[in-house]
Amino acid sequence: MCGILAVLGCSDDSQAKRVRVLELSRRLKHRGPDWSGLYQHGDCFLAHQRLAIIDPASGDQPLYNEDKSIVVTVNGEIYNHEELRKRLPNHKFRTGSDCDVIAHLYEEYGENFVDMLDGMFSFVLLDTRDNSFIVARDAIGITSLYIGWSLDGSVWIASELKGLNDDCEHFESFPPGHLYSSKEGALKRWYNPTWFSEAVPSGPYDPLALRSAFETAVIKRLMTDVPFGVLLSGGLDSSLVASITARHLAGTKAAKQWGAQLHSFCVGLEGSPDLKAAKEVADYLGTVHHEFHFTVQDGIDAIEDVIYHIETYDVTTIRASTPMFLMSRKIKSLGVKMVISGEGSDEIFGGYLYFHKAPNKEEFHRETCRKIKALHQYDCLRANKSTSAWGLEARVPFLDKDFINVAMAIDPEFKLIKKDQGRIEKWVLRKAFDDEEHPYLPKHILYRQKEQFSDGVGYSWIDGLKSHAALHVTDKMMLNAARIFPHNTPTTKEAYYYRMIFERFFPQNSARNTVPGGPSVACSTATAVAWDAEWSKNLDPSGRAIFEVHKQAYDKQAAPVTSSIVPPEIIDNVPQMKVSTPGVAILS
Repeated sequence: MCGILAVLGCSDDSQAKRVRVLELSRRLKHRGPDWSGLYQHGDCFLAHQRLAIIDPASGDQPLYNEDKSIVVTVNGEIYNHEELRKRLPNHKFRTGSDCDVIAHLYEEYGENFVDMLDGMFSFVLLDTRDNSFIVARDAIGITSLYIGWSLDGSVWIASELKGLNDDCEHFESFPPGHLYSSKEGALKRWYNPTWFSEAVPSGPYDPLALRSAFETAVIKRLMTDVPFGVLLSGGLDSSLVASITARHLAGTKAAKQWGAQLHSFCVGLEGSPDLKAAKEVADYLGTVHHEFHFTVQDGIDAIEDVIYHIETYDVTTIRASTPMFLMSRKIKSLGVKMVISGEGSDEIFGGYLYFHKAPNKEEFHRETCRKIKALHQYDCLRANKSTSAWGLEARVPFLDKDFINVAMAIDPEFKLIKKDQGRIEKWVLRKAFDDEEHPYLPKHILYRQKEQFSDGVGYSWIDGLKSHAALHVTDKMMLNAARIFPHNTPTTKEAYYYRMIFERFFPQNSARNTVPGGPSVACSTATAVAWDAEWSKNLDPSGRAIFEVHKQAYDKQAAPVTSSIVPPEIIDNVPQMKVSTPGVAILS
């Protein structure tokens, strides 16, 4: 992931302003350690910190059209850039960068080209012919982006809060799937899929179509000119990503450059069951497996750095970001610059344990829609910033636009958890990859029950965080929490502790408003808390709050039946699979 910073229409073209922009751009240097670029046109500045993944030799930014009248700074990857180049036969490209197509598409189609881009991206485009500009962010918000306004009338854009929080009077998260046009002075949504309305679909479940769509999503993300690997926790989602990558790597450009044997990476507390599961999957797939251990104290020592880089005080996000942050540093030290990860599956398929209590298919579907729309505030933010902190890029095939369209068109009746029919959470995904002739994964991995990320690292991790917070936050401090922090008031000492650190780095009202709030149980939205009256009494964001309810949901259904869909021994074992094990499931 790269870092972008733009200051547009600042009414100041002085050298002092240029120096300030350079200074702020350096705050994003961790995102792009390979090259720095700054373009100035009058009182508009476009800065870029590059992490070179595609065309490392000539793809430095900003990027231009033929006569340099269109200037672009981009963070992300455009997976269909070769196809788009073919649609621009009269254009001459300066580099082999996948992002080089953006300026030329704007020349041909104006502001209406964004939906043509297949990838993850955030960019600022300046048209020097009339000094107008547009800003856009990818459909789901995989890349991070913020927009701010200064007292001098300028508009600021940055990949992270720290690039603009000290210089803007007001700033906020740039909404995913939106475009900002200076000509209109407003945001508009360019991403308008059918599922966004939350209308309940009635499409059939075609396991082969779902499998094909996901394989395609993974394969297109093998586009790279640098060493890469996969994040492997041993859970379903990351294991499927690893399996498909290993299956299709041979014959790709990446394999010719870096070898056909896939590298996989895992992190956890020493001796955790998930480390064992990841190793088992790695051995099955034949990957070069790298296992990293951390201690509870290692994690606690990193908390301040994590909050500075992740830019949130959300408890669950910080818990899950810390192991990923530590792992990313290790991965980058090995010379790897890109990893493929498994975020997004639980939101699309209702994989979180609380989905067992969905009252009907309609509410199940609406909750998946709400979860996908909020990904940019949680898992996408975690995956993007935990890795970018060390100059590592994370790609997430479950959040491929085409794949989401296929998965969200399925009648949610097929996604409901029904043990009497051999259907555990994410059954439609498991069934799609249950291939007897050419198995993707061992059966017990394919039908392994969901482990919630920070809980999967081990309750000793969570309990260690709580104990550490209790040393720094007193009961007396908690009594005044609502007065000290009236917005998103912390209700636990752990939350209070994180909030103090966040406010030290980002003290502005706008900063605290970028972080979501509201009640949640086991990663649910506030709306889903109403599914069970007991949940409001135990608003713990971790999976432990839901496990007994989850187990009871299985037990209350009909007795297990032998099914041709799922082996009966796996069905029988589902209720006994515990969530409260000290493993790592950051990406399962």
